[in-house]
Amino acid sequence: MEDDYYFLGLSNRIADAVHDRIKDITGTLRASDTLYMGADGTPTKFIDDIAEKVILEILSGEGRSIRILSEECGEKIIGDSPQYTIIVDPIDGTYNACFGIPFYSISLAFKHALEEEMCFGYVKNLATGDIFHARRGKGAFLNSGRIEISNKSDISKFCVSIYGYRPHVKETTMLCRKVRRVRILGSVALELCYTAAGKFDAFIDVRGSLRLTDVAAGKLIIEEAGGVVTDGSGAPLLLEDSIINKVHMVASNGHAHEDILKLLAGSSHEG
Repeated sequence: MEDDYYFLGLSNRIADAVHDRIKDITGTLRASDTLYMGADGTPTKFIDDIAEKVILEILSGEGRSIRILSEECGEKIIGDSPQYTIIVDPIDGTYNACFGIPFYSISLAFKHALEEEMCFGYVKNLATGDIFHARRGKGAFLNSGRIEISNKSDISKFCVSIYGYRPHVKETTMLCRKVRRVRILGSVALELCYTAAGKFDAFIDVRGSLRLTDVAAGKLIIEEAGGVVTDGSGAPLLLEDSIINKVHMVASNGHAHEDILKLLAGSSHEG
């Protein structure tokens, strides 16, 4: 329990510091300048670099031995014997942040040394201030209020977030035909949290491009809200301890999860 409160306090301090440092460059041309290729193999923008430097600065001053996995720098170890690992996505929704679209976030997930499962997840919408967090075994929360997945079971009434555009449109065609609404908002971490809070009924990504840093916090938040998270074949989604490995992801309220998987399989074999 003590660690849980420490993780929440640390996450809040980090998110506040990142917000303060990037607020004057959000929505500017400078924000989208490409500086280098990040450790995860994607371009690092100026705004990403600034955010990560703030995070590393804070964690370096914590006085604890920490292992960090981040999109930009890769693996960094502070001290000699890390007590826990923190998985960091400094800015999730970089495009939105660069163009001033108010849907971008910071995502932080924690796990204790030698443990495989995340024990704490945190996602904050840096534009609105909304905070989602979850403690393993203790539920999921939005701004301190407990959240739960939606109770819809009729897929024709679902609102879903589906990432399957170029060149994966075929895999999602049939599912898009069956649901009521499709929303793609540009921050995976936040969209997972929206699913946890019942604002969406499912989140699907068939691109095979998601990494640990994208989904570690959101996966825990969905599960603690009562949802189900699998890979594209319906098997438990195993997040390897690497920012390079990529995954497919299907996360939902669980009430029509098998229907979603069948529709995805049907679309992929259509024609």
